Amino acid sequence: MLAVHEAWKAGLLGRKHWLRNLVAGLVVGVVALPLAMAFAIASGVKPEQGIYTAIVAGLLVSLCGGSRLQIAGPTGAFIVILAGVTAKHGVDGLQIATLMAGVILLCLGIGRLGSIIKFIPDPVIVGFTAGIGVIIWVGQWKDFFGLPAVTGEHFHERFWHLLQALPHLHPTTTLLAVTALLLVIFAPRVPGLKKVPGPLVAMLVVTAIQALFQFDGVATIGSAFGGIPQGLPSFGLPDITLPRILELIGPAFAIAMLGAIESLLSAVVADGMAGTKHDSNQELIGQGIANIAAPLFGGFAATGALARTATNVRNGATGPLAGVFHALTLLLILLFLAPLASDIPLCALAAILFVVAWNMSELKHFKRMVQRAPRADVAVLLVTFLLTVFSDLVIAVNIGVILAMLLFMRRMAGSVAVQQVVEQELEAELGGQGHAHLPAGVLVYTIEGPLFFGAAETFERVLAQTHSDPQVLVIRLKRVPFMDITGIQTLEEVIEQLHRRGIRVKLCEARGRVLGKLGKAGILQTIGAENYHADFRAALDSLRPEATPAVAGA
Repeated sequence: MLAVHEAWKAGLLGRKHWLRNLVAGLVVGVVALPLAMAFAIASGVKPEQGIYTAIVAGLLVSLCGGSRLQIAGPTGAFIVILAGVTAKHGVDGLQIATLMAGVILLCLGIGRLGSIIKFIPDPVIVGFTAGIGVIIWVGQWKDFFGLPAVTGEHFHERFWHLLQALPHLHPTTTLLAVTALLLVIFAPRVPGLKKVPGPLVAMLVVTAIQALFQFDGVATIGSAFGGIPQGLPSFGLPDITLPRILELIGPAFAIAMLGAIESLLSAVVADGMAGTKHDSNQELIGQGIANIAAPLFGGFAATGALARTATNVRNGATGPLAGVFHALTLLLILLFLAPLASDIPLCALAAILFVVAWNMSELKHFKRMVQRAPRADVAVLLVTFLLTVFSDLVIAVNIGVILAMLLFMRRMAGSVAVQQVVEQELEAELGGQGHAHLPAGVLVYTIEGPLFFGAAETFERVLAQTHSDPQVLVIRLKRVPFMDITGIQTLEEVIEQLHRRGIRVKLCEARGRVLGKLGKAGILQTIGAENYHADFRAALDSLRPEATPAVAGA
């Protein structure tokens, strides 16, 4: 359901809610301004494109998304991917990749795959977000310290060149950057400034200092980008061709997957703070629409912004109106205050991104996970982190998820138990069913856990190597929640091996879905209809001397 429709049904669009949402929207819009410009510059595009993205995506996600409190726009998580796409394919390539990512997100939402994204393991998420934090932090050294441009295709090369360039830092730029960093951190703790966002205070104070003294050698938005155009963004379609689509499929999927993860995590946080409930599929649809529209107005990739969404909730937002007011605030700033942005020092934006990188790294959570998590999960965390930093984010996430899946399957396979049930264990059950003992020549085995490909080898080894050849083997399936095709084929092979040894096989107590799969696979036909029973008592009753047919297939 559209969040805006849900809010309308709940009466949250009425006039009595306008003031609260207006205040929240104004605050979030002001918070979003320096972040949007900083994320745009770090992604290799112009600062105004970050504002365009925040306006278009923020408005559309609020109107079309599945979370009534979500605030969307450019985020730090995208920087690593977007900067790489811009460097390799240009701004036009970035916009095409964003548009393609929007289509992918739209398809994920329409296909109702929103819930699947939630199953990415925590060590993978923490690993790649911490890795992104490190990359953003190091990537901002140039602007923070006023260093000359460095080259290097890989992180370790750029890091080494930055270290070599540090002795040549620009003192004034560095002093302004440190001032901005201290203001971001400590301004909210000053009485009277608690409700003013730290990034805004830092940007305004350092910009005022630079505008007043006009220090030489300090890079500003004016000197680097010629300022920010005053007016509405123009509509334009990127030059989309089949070769460009083919070369940008990989980056588009990476943007879509990261956007889906980030937006749904942000929606979950909003739910926890405000007691709401989001629709994950509709949220992906809203994000898809936003990412299709943003590049058409000069923007780039956007997703749910966790920090801005949390700010929205904390400032009293009750519905999508706050997101709309946030977009309108940025639009008004763009229309009337854009010329003032020329004196904003890039070092101030770099200082803001230093704090963003620190928050993304979640150092305490990372450290706690390393100390407390099982060793296998720690390995997944560290592998994902190191691959994100030194290789590629897409590779890191893919390998991290694959490793986590393999570990999960190993644990699941280890949890599957195939064991013989001795008569003493069945004593109470046999007595209640009118049997003093198990019939002679009968063995009972039980399977506990999912019979899937990871557990097939265990199942085959245990059942195919019974300690003696009984006349009848009863297999109880009541604790098998599901079977996949490998488990079904293994069961069929084991039954055929037992039949060749002259052992009659009986199955009983299968759940409805498992029974349906057994019938579809022909296993019930293989053992014979008389050798499947809905309950264990019926299986035992069929073993009385007067009811002992020949082994099926013998």
